[in-house]
Amino acid sequence: MPILRLLAALCALVAAVPANAYWEYGHQTVAAVAWESVKPETRRQIQALLRQGALLQTPTCPTRTLEEASVWADCIKPMGDRFSYQSSWHYQNVNVCRPFSLKEACKDGNCVSAQIDRNARLLADKSLPVRERIMALAFLTHFVGDLAQPMHAGDRGDLGGNQVAANYGAIGGRTNLHSIWDGWLPERAITTGPAARSGGANNLSLPQRARELIAEVPAGERAVLVGGTVADWSRQSWENARTLAYASLIGDPCGPLPKERPTLTEARVEELIAPVRRQVTAGGLRLARLLDDALLEGKSPQPPKRGGN
Repeated sequence: MPILRLLAALCALVAAVPANAYWEYGHQTVAAVAWESVKPETRRQIQALLRQGALLQTPTCPTRTLEEASVWADCIKPMGDRFSYQSSWHYQNVNVCRPFSLKEACKDGNCVSAQIDRNARLLADKSLPVRERIMALAFLTHFVGDLAQPMHAGDRGDLGGNQVAANYGAIGGRTNLHSIWDGWLPERAITTGPAARSGGANNLSLPQRARELIAEVPAGERAVLVGGTVADWSRQSWENARTLAYASLIGDPCGPLPKERPTLTEARVEELIAPVRRQVTAGGLRLARLLDDALLEGKSPQPPKRGGN
């Protein structure tokens, strides 16, 4: 009987974990937080653009809602040459063991922060063809989510932690630091809110989870959280890569990797839930600010100055 109970518990654990975790769920949560936070007129304009999503001619990657648009940039990756130009736009490998600088990691605008700025400008420009603005909306929504994930913002020459073999808590298994922060950890954090901790139902809808996340940030702090520039947000996420992602796994973020595969322990996971929830919420609130700026006020980050040849 104890063995049967153990097997039932393990089956329940597996069933509770979404197959795609952050790759979809995290991005969709950032989009849901933004949707709950934008102004009504911004929401109306987003809907008007997304209703014409067929113009993208990607029927297997729909953009009928902001949540669907949030994963479009990943969905189109298998389409080969048609969208291969955007492969380097999802991250910026800024070395966490050197002073922060975007210059090398963002050469020629091929990094996530530069593409957030660029797509915000495209979205704000109502003289452009609708197709271009829909694509800009989808890219912008996705890339703000990417930047909120620390392993897309900083690393130590290991492909965003993809080369750092690691175990995740009691689950163990052959995973890596990037996958932990892309998948297991955000899914755990997003679904471990006040309702779950108080023993309430854990099957909240995405809008309910978004509202729960927003409610955790006092109104007076939200303006601070969304302030600054995309470069400022890049520095914050880079710092999280150093002091949260690497430090929680190996101690010294710039020290040698242990000989044995390190484990992100259950105790560490519990400590990380609050900051991870905060970074997801920050991503959504910041996306809402950019959407309000672009669609209501026609405001967007200025393009970088180009030097002479």
